[in-house]
Amino acid sequence: MVPMPSPSLLVLAAGMGSRYGGLKQLDGVGPNGETLLDYSVHDAVCAGFSRVVFLIRRDIEEEFREKVGARYAGKIDVGYAFQELGDLPGGFTPPADRKKPWGTAHAVWCAHEAIGEPFAAINADDFYGAETFRSAAGFLRTVDEQARPARFAMVAFRLGRTLSEHGTVARGICTVERGGMLRGIEELTDIARQPDGRIASGGRTLAEATPVSMNFWAFTPQVFPLLKTELEKFLVAESGSEKAECYLPSALAAMVRDNLAQVSVLETTSDWFGVTYREDRDRVVQSIAALVERGAYSD
Repeated sequence: MVPMPSPSLLVLAAGMGSRYGGLKQLDGVGPNGETLLDYSVHDAVCAGFSRVVFLIRRDIEEEFREKVGARYAGKIDVGYAFQELGDLPGGFTPPADRKKPWGTAHAVWCAHEAIGEPFAAINADDFYGAETFRSAAGFLRTVDEQARPARFAMVAFRLGRTLSEHGTVARGICTVERGGMLRGIEELTDIARQPDGRIASGGRTLAEATPVSMNFWAFTPQVFPLLKTELEKFLVAESGSEKAECYLPSALAAMVRDNLAQVSVLETTSDWFGVTYREDRDRVVQSIAALVERGAYSD
């Protein structure tokens, strides 16, 4: 039997937080200046990932290599891929005034030449927890890369563990079939905890344990041609837009709907945290400090 290759980690790090300001990926939140990305790479290495590929923009490459990539020398193999506005399938070209990236589906597709093995894709500026990486690695070590429909997975967090105290959030609300398979994802905005403790979006109340996507996916390389197809469909309708984006949850939901992919939902009770608003940073620092104090990152 041919041994399964060790999975890789694709880190989506091309974006800059418009609400937070600056490169969130470079902000130290640990007791010794560790970034959220440092903890993700640490957890990935411990879970058995052997390579990390950073998806970045060309204009931040020098700073990113120096301040981020260099931190992992000798710990894990490091590679880079680039998200550029003009890197589009099907001969499409962006409008002259477009500055906004094409979205997370485009970001993952941009790594198609850099990754040839099963991989997880995550945001650079989120904390997912060690259990999450172990769960994804377990799936990727056993997934059939030739399956039809393609087999992917998504780690789902409980909505109540992903909110901000400082403003509303947008979340991908997941519908999960019996057997733990993803049926669909509904993007909701303006989600917040109300004064009476309820979680609501507009006039709609949401359960505390509602599974949500926080952009932690497990893929085989089969995802790249499928994403290419979804991007081409998106660009037919939106290539002239200055703002429209093709989001990964929407692209995966379409693949599921068309029976091109089956997505296992790996539910976790771990806390997610990130810096959606500048005011969230204090909570992140406190949460990291508590984990360190409990010995979670003693090595």
